[in-house]
Amino acid sequence: MVTIHRRTDKLPTGALLASVGGFLDAYTLTRHGVFANLQSGNVVLFCVQVTSRHWHAAALRLVPVAAFIIGALAVELLGTPRAVTIVRRPIRLVLTIEIALLTALAALPGDVPAPVTTVTVSFVAALQFSTFTTLDGAPYATLMTTGNLRQCVVAVHQCLTRRDRASARRAQLYGVIVAAFSSGALVGVICTRRFGEPAIAVAAGLLLGVLALLIRESRQWERASGEASANT
Repeated sequence: MVTIHRRTDKLPTGALLASVGGFLDAYTLTRHGVFANLQSGNVVLFCVQVTSRHWHAAALRLVPVAAFIIGALAVELLGTPRAVTIVRRPIRLVLTIEIALLTALAALPGDVPAPVTTVTVSFVAALQFSTFTTLDGAPYATLMTTGNLRQCVVAVHQCLTRRDRASARRAQLYGVIVAAFSSGALVGVICTRRFGEPAIAVAAGLLLGVLALLIRESRQWERASGEASANT
């Protein structure tokens, strides 16, 4: 059985997840003027507010950070031996929670307070960031593009200087992920400007596609395992 911490994503899955990451960043920035995926900005702004002695504003910056921590901790707990015996499909559970939360956000009225959206997105981001970490055996991130871009540049350089097929493959993988993130961000800006709060349903739809891909992969793996057992 493939656990939540012992798996690797295929390129179609990774590309869809990266597009979700780009979409969510563009959505929260366009809608509320903040990046809610990762927490570097909130930590910096917390420090700024503390040095200015704006205690209430500083405390508010910690709320999405706390949501991210809870999400990351939840994924870690799903990877424990006890949880594995209870939750047989942890990755499907994570995706279902993400889809449900984003769908709920899409159904909220347009005047919903910004913290409701940003905190929810931070929690969803933590679930995704902590669950999907490996692409074709190599580390990658679905919520930001900096590391992926660096890996792509390194792989391209190695491909050109060493004529290495493995480097060419890595360059292709990371290039697709960077392009998918950028495409998701572009679509996120367009949809958010046009539809407002309900636009986040697009991200839920993309995650539904990821869930469908993983279910298909799981069934193919189970079928192959069954055939292998029958032949032994």
